[in-house]
Amino acid sequence: MLSRDFYMSYERYKDWLEEALDDYTTAQDLYKLRRYGKAAFFSHQACEKALKALLIKKVKHYNPIHSVLRLMEEIGGYINIPSELMRKAGYLDRFFIPTRYPNAWPSGAPHKHYTEDDAKIALDYAGEILEFIKREIEKNNEWTKH
Repeated sequence: MLSRDFYMSYERYKDWLEEALDDYTTAQDLYKLRRYGKAAFFSHQACEKALKALLIKKVKHYNPIHSVLRLMEEIGGYINIPSELMRKAGYLDRFFIPTRYPNAWPSGAPHKHYTEDDAKIALDYAGEILEFIKREIEKNNEWTKH
C-alpha cells in the first residue's frame, strides 16, 4: 500500500524543481573544485528531479525511476521533445551509478575515471535540459496525449 506521503508529492513539484536547481548549482561548484565525477553525477540528479517536477505538475504523476531518458520518454507522450535533448538525456544516464560505486568499474575508485571534459559535457547537457523543463513548467496549459 502506498503511503500518504507518496500522494502528497503531487503538490510539491516546486520543491522538486528547487532541489533540481540546487543540484545543478552543486554540480557547477564541484566542477570548479575539479571533482568531475561528482559534478557529472549532480548534473544527472538535477535533470532527474526537474523531470519529476514536470511530470508532477503537468501530468499529476510521480515516477520513482532514476533514468533521465526514461523520464523524458514518459513526458514525450505529452509534448514534443527534440530528439537532440533525448540523446543528451541518455548520455546523462551514464553518470547515475558508475560515478559513485567502485564495483561499477573493473578497478580504481570511480572518481579516477572522469575527466574535465566528461563533467563539462554533463553540465552543458543538463543546462539545456533544465532550460527546456523550466519553460514547460512555466506554461499554464495542461497537456494532452499526442
